[in-house]
Amino acid sequence: MTDSPTKPDVSLRLLEIFDAIMRCGTTVEAAEQLGISQPAVSNGIRQLEAQTGVTLFERLHRRLQPTEEAVALHEDIKPVFGLLRGFASRAQDMRQGVSGRLRVISTPPLGHTVAPLAMRRFLKERKDVSVAYDVRRLEHVVEAVQSGHADLGLALALERHPAVNVEVLARTHMVAVLPKTEKVSGSTVSAETLAKGDFVGLEIESNLGQKVRAAFERDGVAYKPRVEVRYCATAAVLASAGIGSAVIDPYTAAFNAGLGVIERGFLPPIEVAAVLITRKGIPRSRLQHAFISEMRKALTDFAAGGMQTIFGPR
Repeated sequence: MTDSPTKPDVSLRLLEIFDAIMRCGTTVEAAEQLGISQPAVSNGIRQLEAQTGVTLFERLHRRLQPTEEAVALHEDIKPVFGLLRGFASRAQDMRQGVSGRLRVISTPPLGHTVAPLAMRRFLKERKDVSVAYDVRRLEHVVEAVQSGHADLGLALALERHPAVNVEVLARTHMVAVLPKTEKVSGSTVSAETLAKGDFVGLEIESNLGQKVRAAFERDGVAYKPRVEVRYCATAAVLASAGIGSAVIDPYTAAFNAGLGVIERGFLPPIEVAAVLITRKGIPRSRLQHAFISEMRKALTDFAAGGMQTIFGPR
């Protein structure tokens, strides 16, 4: 029984040199493109010919003329180096933060108001970037970031959490929204005043719901909502329908201003933080840094002039 002939063990680097010469035509140009010396290119070709047993080039008038065998072999490897060049270019784009995919998840108060502005600005100059975006409840946001299913999370009223990193992006205060039929004077309204009429509360198990109840109790007023809802946007819709007043976050209130509700400052004040949630032990990519920067700008713009400043007249 005879041994099968040994196949040449050709390195990718030698094939890269071969590809460069086939595209450039001279060892000098190939060397410049590869960032190596001209003798290194010549040695590489001699080594490749020795390993394959195939004559690849003939020297004619100080230029290398590829043989028919070289042309045929180059046709086989061209797709490989096209993929490699594409890979290198895409990796560079990712490194510079102009290509790739970002996964963002948010609770509704930010996810349906300020975050879309940040995303619009973020995507404007990044044509090769895509975003996976979802709006869920707080526990789902934390779970998605912790498990690695989302890169960034956005939420309100979460100061810390043992499973994830929590970073405050901005601080603001909750506001009161009342049916437009209500007669209110002044720029603020108290928990005592709201308690005298029908009230739409946020579900008590939520962070915002607990903060609202604590404010009523701090004002010495019983917290007895006529209707209890899960989301601030729902509370705003019910207030516009004349069902009762509510205390909600200012982002949702401003975004739903077209519903015709009356917005006032709420006393006693309820401070809430807009926060960024990230996975522990994972460094941030350039894309993540860029989106976070746009989120900070959007929150600053809101503080300066509300949703009309951000999105324009609606």
